[in-house]
Amino acid sequence: MPVRILALVGSLRAGSHNRQLAEAAAKHAPEGSTVDIAEGLAELPFYNEDLDVEGSVPAAAVRLRETAAQADAFLLFSPEYNGTMPAVLKNAIDWLSRPYGAGALTGKPVAVVGTAFGQYGGVWAQDDARKAAGVAGGAVLADVKLSIPGSVTRFAETHPADDAEVVTSLTEVLRQVAEAAPTAA
Repeated sequence: MPVRILALVGSLRAGSHNRQLAEAAAKHAPEGSTVDIAEGLAELPFYNEDLDVEGSVPAAAVRLRETAAQADAFLLFSPEYNGTMPAVLKNAIDWLSRPYGAGALTGKPVAVVGTAFGQYGGVWAQDDARKAAGVAGGAVLADVKLSIPGSVTRFAETHPADDAEVVTSLTEVLRQVAEAAPTAA
């Protein structure tokens, strides 16, 4: 059975380079693993414990939790907004952190990668996403990193899936995530 990696993309923009990076991950998943991109993050209401009540959890949150429960590992793609991760990614992490101690992230490998326009490729945002995912129960792979700077120019005419350097680095990240998944043991 293949290792199922769920990608959460922290950008909702139609032409998002992080979305394209997730598409590249799905296209170049190593043998024995698959990468699915979580859809519908824009429909998630902001996490509110008053909404997170059995029988009335918003449909978008139920779908995300069900999809995440099927995953063996997670790969988060984060751009950098004002020096940190986007609210959409933090909100998805918040929904997946519940119920406390038994959320869909609990105990599963999580790696964070991404691309941003700045010279450091979004490292602050990615560090914040690692912290949030770890607090939420994920088994963060702290040494599995990929930060691609200059996204606006680098990917202006080239999809990340067609950038040989990116594909090589991303494939290595995916290999490490897949190897850390419990089903790979």
